[in-house]
Parts: sequence; C-alpha cells; structure tokens
Amino acid sequence: MEKNKKHQEDEEIDNKEIINTEEVPGITENAADELETNADKVANLEQKCKTLENDYLRLFAEFDNYRKRTLKEKSELIKSAGENILTNILPLIDDFERALKVMEETPGNLKTLKEGVELIYSKFVSFLNQNGVKAIEAEGEDFDTEFHEAVTTIPAPSEEMKGKVVDSIQKGYMLHDKVIRFSKVVIGE
Repeated sequence: MEKNKKHQEDEEIDNKEIINTEEVPGITENAADELETNADKVANLEQKCKTLENDYLRLFAEFDNYRKRTLKEKSELIKSAGENILTNILPLIDDFERALKVMEETPGNLKTLKEGVELIYSKFVSFLNQNGVKAIEAEGEDFDTEFHEAVTTIPAPSEEMKGKVVDSIQKGYMLHDKVIRFSKVVIGE
C-alpha cells in the first residue's frame, strides 16, 4: 500500500508542468536569469569535471605504462649486466687453458710457467681496474674498521707498529667507493 502511495506521488511529480515565471508571483526576471546562469554554471562545471576525469584517466594510464616499461627495462638490465663482465673474463679463461696445456707439455720448465701465470695475473688485475675494482692497501696502514677486518692481534714488532696492520691474510677490494670485500688483517698491539 505504501508502495502505491509513493508510486502515485512520483507520477504526480512527473505530470507537473514546468511553471512559467510570468505566472508565479514573486519571481522576478533577475531571479529567472540567476536560475539560467546557475544552470549554465552547473553545466560548465559538469563539463570540466568530465574533462578532468578524462585527463586523470589518461595520465593514470600513461603512468601505469611508464611503470611497466621501467620494470621491464630494469629486469632486462639486471639480466644483461653480468654479460659484459663475463664476456671480458673469457680471454682470461683462454690464457689459463693455454697455461695448463704448457704445464702438461713441459713439466721441467718453471720459468716459462711463471711468466705465463704472471701474464694472466697482470691481465686480470688490469681487467678489474678497468671495471672500477681496486685493492685495499693494508700492510703498514692504521687499522680502519671501514676497510679492514681484524682476524687476530700479535705483539707489535716495534713501537710505531702498534695499532697498525702488521700482516694481511686476505686482500680486500673496493668497487668504486664501496668496499666489496674487507681486508682480513693481523694487528699489532
């Protein structure tokens, strides 16, 4: 019953005619102009809202595409980053294979073997330097926890060696300005 009542009220509202401003006392032409102006403002604001929403959706889609593209480029860069280094190491492997072959053929000639190993070592050090890897100098230097890892301490051989690195057990290396392996050292007390 209540539904019928609401339905009838809705029909009455739909059936009402638009009131002419001339027939209604108290509504002036200025008020009618204000209503039209307000209706125009609302229409303009609705249009601006639609335009801004469209711009927002386009910008969001562009950003999403940018994000996906950069993630893809980053993953490809990570995959291929090591390729350059590995390609540059391959000649060193060739040199090691040649040295092993020479060692098998001439077991008595240690001078040639030493020269071959020194050549490979110098090539490898040069390769590391080209890629920004540098050895950390340790022996005789002051102990610094930013570059050195103390393995043990021993009595200092002289007074000036106290608190300094007496011996280096394992060399440390830096990649540009970042320590990638600390020097393992013995410190004098």
